[in-house]
Amino acid sequence: MKVLAVLSPHVGGTKLSGMIAAALGDGFELTAVEETGADPVALREAEVILSALAPVTADHLAKAGRARLIQCASHGFDHIDLAAARAAGITVCNIGSTGAEAQDVAEQTLCLMLALAKQLIPGHNALTQGEWALPRLQFSITELFGKTLGIVGFGAIGRELAKRAKAFDLRLVCATRRGLPAELAERHEITELPLDTLLAESDYVSLHLPLTEATRHLINADRLALMKPTAILINTARGALVDQEALAAALHAGRLGGAGLDVFDPEPPPATLALLRAPNVALSPHAGGVTRESMLRIAAAALDNVRRYATGQAPADVVS
Repeated sequence: MKVLAVLSPHVGGTKLSGMIAAALGDGFELTAVEETGADPVALREAEVILSALAPVTADHLAKAGRARLIQCASHGFDHIDLAAARAAGITVCNIGSTGAEAQDVAEQTLCLMLALAKQLIPGHNALTQGEWALPRLQFSITELFGKTLGIVGFGAIGRELAKRAKAFDLRLVCATRRGLPAELAERHEITELPLDTLLAESDYVSLHLPLTEATRHLINADRLALMKPTAILINTARGALVDQEALAAALHAGRLGGAGLDVFDPEPPPATLALLRAPNVALSPHAGGVTRESMLRIAAAALDNVRRYATGQAPADVVS
């Protein structure tokens, strides 16, 4: 079976090609590229397209006449043109149910929360510039204890976050698209609320949703206005879930306490992005799900699904 691995340069994709080829084993012919290009032979002949966060567009799929599976080596799938894939009869899968990166994103979320609560970044920057900043920071340093954490989306990552957040004695609330089963609510000691109520009550709001047309700019100026002026917004999901201009405006105006962002729209963000100069932000380069350990789990989960398809089994985690 011929597999085209489209490996995003943003995640050091070319370094993974040897590992992928070895892991697939006999019976697979792998071609790894950082972009599909105009019309490579591998694209025309590929039966499977394996995408590590690299875009797969309608133009690509129009040339991929033999492709029947697009496997995302990621939780997200917004880099795939799902409409074009459906029209071409191509199944699209992610690794959502495997939890391969869920705990890592949960850790990154808590890392951003703590960095903002403890004013880690301004404290660090002041020390490197010769300033002992405690006198001016001490009244803005806060604790997580007793605060309310609103988790928007309660899939694998949201549940991993809830499990860890309990250790900080946070009150947990969530908003979900499909409703929260009573068993999950009891196990995680979490209360489901309508989104707008969650935004109004939470001290920290953390986003854990896929990016779709329904969720694009879910957090806009109107919803930011519902949040407490001391609240912190955390986004480790997808940048376009948030209206970035509205968020920057709220931060600059003091209508929001801070923001921790691991994702941007686009990526990498342009140097002109207002959020890069907004007050009280903690920023990381979409590193939440990327660790030495998780990279191996992500690759294994994606390749296992490719093998399932190759052996005639129904693939798991079908998103389209």
